[in-house]
Parts: sequence; structure tokens; C-alpha cells
Amino acid sequence: MKYFRCLALLLSASLAAAAFAQTPAVLNHTMNPLLPGKLIALSQYAGKVVLIVNVASECGFTPQYEGLEALYKRYQSKGFVVLGVPANDFGGQEKGTNKQIAEFCKANFGVSFPMFEKIEVPIAQHPLFASLIKATNQPPKWNFHKYLVDRAGKVSAFPSTVEPLSPSLTKAVESALASK
Repeated sequence: MKYFRCLALLLSASLAAAAFAQTPAVLNHTMNPLLPGKLIALSQYAGKVVLIVNVASECGFTPQYEGLEALYKRYQSKGFVVLGVPANDFGGQEKGTNKQIAEFCKANFGVSFPMFEKIEVPIAQHPLFASLIKATNQPPKWNFHKYLVDRAGKVSAFPSTVEPLSPSLTKAVESALASK
């Protein structure tokens, strides 16, 4: 009986290692959800096309939440997800608590895509964003900077001025979704 338990543990560990190996490096992070809950492993999004956005509630780009939600709804069933990460780095435009941010996003834009807790360190020092910056050599210059991670882990960056439903971003999303 001990032999089978050891074999099961060994198999389980090797499956976990294989899954970790298939996860793009930029998704090998864990983060807290915006509202209190269990720590979320971003590796659960491996195999999907992921758009990671640093967001803020009091920014001139804040209306992009509407486009992000529309983009998420349009492509979600095809393996696409938007991940919102509030940050107060640029112009102090995210002063709210996590609860206030969640209420604002839901009430004003109907945000249903995953949101994570507000970053409390300079964005370039946050492990997720440090890996995105390393992958693209493009740090965010303002709120609503977008990083698109394809299924293979290749990362592209889009500045804040690129609207979520712009032809350049939707074309990039569709192209990434078409690649297996």
C-alpha cells in the first residue's frame, strides 16, 4: 500500500512540474484578488491569451474599462482573459481601497473580468510587472498600459493611448487566439 501512495505522490509531483514547465514565465506568479479571497496562481491562465492592464479609477483613460469589458466579453469563450491590476504609480490616480475600487468598477463599468489587489510598490518593482517589462523592454509610462501574452508566452506591449477595441489591439488578440 505504501508503494502505491509513493507512486501516486510521485506522479502527482511530476504532473505539477510538467504543468509548471508549460506555463509561460510571465504567468508564474501568484496574486491576491481585488476582494479578499484565496491567492490566485496566474498559471491557471496558461494556454489562454491574456491581456494584463495596470488600471486606475481617476485617470483620463479610466473609460477604457468599458472597452476592456467589451473585449473580454467578445473573446472570453475563445480562451481570452483580461486581468486588471490597480496601481497608484502615475499621477496618484488610484487612491481607493480594494473594496472601493471593486465597487467603482462594477457600478460604473460592469467589470466582470478578474481584478487583483492594488499594487502598493512602484509598478516596476512588482514581480508580475517586472517580468512583463523584462519580456518587452517596455515599462508602463502611464495607467492603462497593456501587455498581451499569447498562448506560448510571447508578450507584446500596447501604450495607454491604444484603446481596447482599437483595430491594432483587436487584431493582435485575434491573431493570438488563432495560434495554438
